[in-house]
Amino acid sequence: MRLVACIAAAIAAFSVHAQYPDKPIRLVVPFPPGGAAELGARIYAAPLGQALGQAIIIETKPGADGAIAADFVMKAPPDGYTLFYATNTAFNWVLATRKQPPYDPMRDFTPVSLVGYFGFFLFTHPSVPAKNVAELISYARANPGKLNYGSGNSTSQLFGAQLKKLENLDIVHVPYKGDSPLTIDLVGGRVQMVFATPGSAAPQVKEGKLRALAAMFPNRSSLLPDVPTAREAGLGKMSLTPWGGVFGPKGLPKEVVDRVARELAVVLKRPEVHEAFGKLAFEPKSSTPEELSGILKQQIEAWTSAAREAGIQPE
Repeated sequence: MRLVACIAAAIAAFSVHAQYPDKPIRLVVPFPPGGAAELGARIYAAPLGQALGQAIIIETKPGADGAIAADFVMKAPPDGYTLFYATNTAFNWVLATRKQPPYDPMRDFTPVSLVGYFGFFLFTHPSVPAKNVAELISYARANPGKLNYGSGNSTSQLFGAQLKKLENLDIVHVPYKGDSPLTIDLVGGRVQMVFATPGSAAPQVKEGKLRALAAMFPNRSSLLPDVPTAREAGLGKMSLTPWGGVFGPKGLPKEVVDRVARELAVVLKRPEVHEAFGKLAFEPKSSTPEELSGILKQQIEAWTSAAREAGIQPE
């Protein structure tokens, strides 16, 4: 009798998973609207929802370096209807900067697929009399404590900390909850320099309201092709890999994982998706769940090492 019941339950569970999804899916983003993560989520969420046959609703839960969003997803039912657009902030930075992290990304979540890699630039306000990185460093040294550098995520904070440490600069860190509010204050001159994604800042550069001094990736970006790479600008030692990927709660059924990963891989290859991501200097790239797990493990080690080298200790 018990065997019959178990078989019936297994058949019922398989039937439910085979029908997935039969209602809208929530995609949790750990940053506020208007930033690179939320803008990127919009690009792939709609076509992915169409491919799955159900709407994907983006829900932003910013704060605590992505830990609020991660905790919410971690505690959600593992049924495929709550997914997490995780980035290095929640899954690498939190582990590198907290003595007691609230979760273990490798243990408490199910990897689905990589989405791709974020591009960052070093932006400055025109009030700073520097046309390149060398002039910026000279100005900062001649004016200790007078430059504020903002950060809207872990990548921008760690880039700033690396620059400060490598060049022995006295610059003041001002944290923000995302790139959008940070860009507003940068344009207004309340902070003078930032490492940030180009979503809302690139148009300001083209209008002369901001300057872009370096592109923090191996090749020049078609978005701002005149901006030198980090290596060309003299920042070759500052190398991080900001990434984004889709995860679910621990225990997400394999059928659900495989379905979402398979459809997302197709979506990320679409020309219109590539074009839209290009405007954010984002490189879309899918992966298998197993590949994403390996990427996560490698990035945890890399970010922890970079944080220590920058003098950042867990608190």
